[in-house]
Amino acid sequence: MTNRNVTKEARTLLQFLYDIQGQYTLSGQHNFIASGSKYTDIVKDLTGKSPIVWGSDFSFSYQGNEPHEFQHCGPLNLSDPGKIASFEDWKSHDVSFTGLTPSEARERLVQNAIAKHREGYIITLMWHACPPGLGDCCDGQKIWAMDNRPSPQEWDDLTTEGTPANVAWKQQADAIAGYLNQLKEANVPVLWRPYHEMNGVWFWWCNQQGENGFKKLWIMMHDYYVNHHRLDNLIWVWNTNAPRDIPGDEAFPYQAFWPGDDYVDVLAADVYRDDWKPSHHDDLLTLANGKPIAIGECAPPPSLDALAQQNHWAWFMPWGNLVLWGSGPERIKALMNSEKVLAKDDVTVDENGNYRINR
Repeated sequence: MTNRNVTKEARTLLQFLYDIQGQYTLSGQHNFIASGSKYTDIVKDLTGKSPIVWGSDFSFSYQGNEPHEFQHCGPLNLSDPGKIASFEDWKSHDVSFTGLTPSEARERLVQNAIAKHREGYIITLMWHACPPGLGDCCDGQKIWAMDNRPSPQEWDDLTTEGTPANVAWKQQADAIAGYLNQLKEANVPVLWRPYHEMNGVWFWWCNQQGENGFKKLWIMMHDYYVNHHRLDNLIWVWNTNAPRDIPGDEAFPYQAFWPGDDYVDVLAADVYRDDWKPSHHDDLLTLANGKPIAIGECAPPPSLDALAQQNHWAWFMPWGNLVLWGSGPERIKALMNSEKVLAKDDVTVDENGNYRINR
C-alpha cells in the first residue's frame, strides 16, 4: 500500500480487491449527498439485491443562476435530480434548493457512511471541489471550467508550498480531512477517489499533463493527507476517464497523468456513453502492473458480455439516477443476478476482519 501505516481495515479491504481480481466484480451504486442511500435502495427494490459498494460525494454548495445545468452531479444544496429519460432532460428538470449547509450535508454523509459500513457495505467517496480560494460554495462553471482551467503559472502557484493559492488549497483540504478523520475513528476504510477524470478537459483540475501537472497535485494531496492528517484509513483510487477523441470532450491517454506506483493503490476509469472498448480496460490493467483496477463511474452499467471480456474490473458503480437511464434497469438486473458479480449479501466479514465470499 502507498501508506505504510494504513489501518488494518483498509489493508484487509485492499487485499480483498487483490483476491477477487479476474474472478469477481463487486456491484456498486453512487448516491447523491442530499438523498442518502436512495439509489442503493432503488437498485435493491429493482433487483432484490443491494450493491455492496456504497458511493457518495463530499460535493460543493451551488451558487449561480443555472442550477439545472449542474444538478446531475448532486450539489449538496440542490434537490435530487430524480429519474430522467436522457441527458437532454436535465435542462427542463425541476430543481429546488435544500437549504443544507456544507457542514450539515457532510455530517449527514459521514453518519450515513458509518452506518452503511456497519451494515456490511464497502464505502467509496469522492469530492467535486470548488477551485481553491472559493471554499465550499461556487458556481458549477468554476468546477466545470472547460477552457478557463488554470494557467501554467496559476497551477504552479497552487502546487508550490506556501503560496496564497497553496494555503487556500490546504484550507479546503483541511475541511474534508476532518470528515475523513471521523470515518477513521469509526474504523471505516474508504476507497478515496479525489480529483477524478483528470485526463478529460472539463474540471478545473483536468488536462494538466507532465511532471508539474496533475501528478504534482495528486502527490501533494496524498502526502498532506497521509503525513500531515494521518488519514490511515484511505485507499487511494486514481480515477481517470476512459480515453476518447470527441472534439471539446476529449479524454487523453492514462499515462500522461500517472503519479507513480508509490501514490496509487487502485486505478479506476469512468466509462460513459456505453463506450466499453477493450482498450479502456486493457491499457489501465497494463499501467496498474498488478494493482486492482475498477470502474469508478458508469452510465449505463456494463453489459454481461462486456464484463466477461473485461474481467479484471474490481467493481463498477453506476452514477446516481443514471442507473435508471436507457438500458440501465435491464442491465443492472442481469448484473446483480450474475455469478461473477457480488452483491452485499454475497460477502461477509469474519471475526478477524477478513472478507469472505458466501458462494
